[in-house]
Amino acid sequence: MQRAAILGCAGYAGQETLDRVLGHPELELVALGSDSLAGRPAGALDPRLNGSLPAFVTNAEAARRDVDVLFLCLDNAAAAAFEPPAGTVVVDLAGAHRLTDDAAASMWYGTAPGAWSYGLPELFPPEGPLIANPGCYATAALLALAPLRGSIAGAVIDAKSGVSGAGRSLKASSHAGSVLENLTPYAVGAHRHAPEIGQQLGVPVCFVPHLLPVRRGLLATCYVQTGADARVLLEEAYGESPVVRVLPEEVAPDLARVQGTDAAEIGVFTDGETGMTIVICALDNLGKGAAGQAVQNANVALELEPAAGLRLSGVLV
Repeated sequence: MQRAAILGCAGYAGQETLDRVLGHPELELVALGSDSLAGRPAGALDPRLNGSLPAFVTNAEAARRDVDVLFLCLDNAAAAAFEPPAGTVVVDLAGAHRLTDDAAASMWYGTAPGAWSYGLPELFPPEGPLIANPGCYATAALLALAPLRGSIAGAVIDAKSGVSGAGRSLKASSHAGSVLENLTPYAVGAHRHAPEIGQQLGVPVCFVPHLLPVRRGLLATCYVQTGADARVLLEEAYGESPVVRVLPEEVAPDLARVQGTDAAEIGVFTDGETGMTIVICALDNLGKGAAGQAVQNANVALELEPAAGLRLSGVLV
């Protein structure tokens, strides 16, 4: 068994990572880190967590434990300042280690700690022990578009995510009165996932995110002009993947099918009037967009079964 610790367990991404580690056949949880819950039993996070789990300790104490893998479910500043222990696989779910350009990292995250290996296993398998987990929007857009690299000069990406993508911290824009029965674009032309997507694609992108009145789930509709057969390229890229499904012709991705899972669905269409290729990707922003992908990256780095511990089977209603 490989030993694991989670820092920042009290947030949505931390709790979802904990859920997957608890169900992982090859990972043993030895430390739960949370500065807000330190000293309290695991049930303080969720009463379903039984007494066999260790009590919460501070993030600093959890980081000192002798483990094989550390999951950083911290905010951007804390993750950027983290000093990784030698010989340990560290998966950072925050953003500052994703950008290879220091000036861009400083502009978007206020700090430039240096890029770690960008880990989107189906497309960019992590190399080395320090892994930058992709952003949720970036994951969906890259799954849709990265197999088309070399045949596109740019892309327009219209994406929508559930409110859990904003994190557990209280903010006015996440209140029920702002979210329910509403659909809101935000950070228009100025979202930090845009440079991440552009970096990995190698082409400029126009990206607009929206907040959906649902708890979880993300759908990205991507518009490109290409002379390539997008379906062939996507099916070649994901034909052997247990995580990413390219749907049959005329079948569209469905948010409900991926909510609560670590899977992603891709649909491919052609606009009859313009010839525009439309690639749509649906995933769970807390699953393949965060915790599920983090565990998948850890599996690759630890040379375990890549899909171990992931939620992929079943037919949800």
